[in-house]
Amino acid sequence: MSEQTGSESSNGASGVGRPSTRAARLQMVRQLLADNVVTSQAQLSELLAREGFPVTQATMSRDLDEVNAAKTRLADGTIAYAVADQVPLATVPESNGQGRGEQQLAKVLTGLVVSVAHASNFVIVHTPAGAAQYVASGIDKHSIDGVLGTIAGDDTILIICSDDATAGRRAEWMLRISSRS
Repeated sequence: MSEQTGSESSNGASGVGRPSTRAARLQMVRQLLADNVVTSQAQLSELLAREGFPVTQATMSRDLDEVNAAKTRLADGTIAYAVADQVPLATVPESNGQGRGEQQLAKVLTGLVVSVAHASNFVIVHTPAGAAQYVASGIDKHSIDGVLGTIAGDDTILIICSDDATAGRRAEWMLRISSRS
């Protein structure tokens, strides 16, 4: 009997285990659409199967509807699936402050970030009382390279990064985009 009920991530390096649940599959659909240019259901089905979520075409259609995904025209003219409230930041270079995803995140962060610091592979963000979960949710909706996840309290967010150097870069990046007027 196998102990692991899910799959490891496609690169295998992070060692992320996922349960074989509908919620995990829907989250994987969101993540795959954020991280990849997906132009067909067949392509998405193949990506899901690699992540340990084999699905039928009917399930794929329901999942796309459930996550509010639709085909949209990308900047380069490609027609691909995208989730309405999720704009990937992974493809936006850190030096480019003009990306659409970064602009959306800046709207959430501006005025709500009080301070940003980093220690080890963590970024700590302080917000006014009651705003941390809102800000963390805004961060979580975007696929940000090197960010594994967030934990939010009332006025503090812990952002877990893949390594120390990434945490330093992400702390500087968050300060930069939250300081926009």
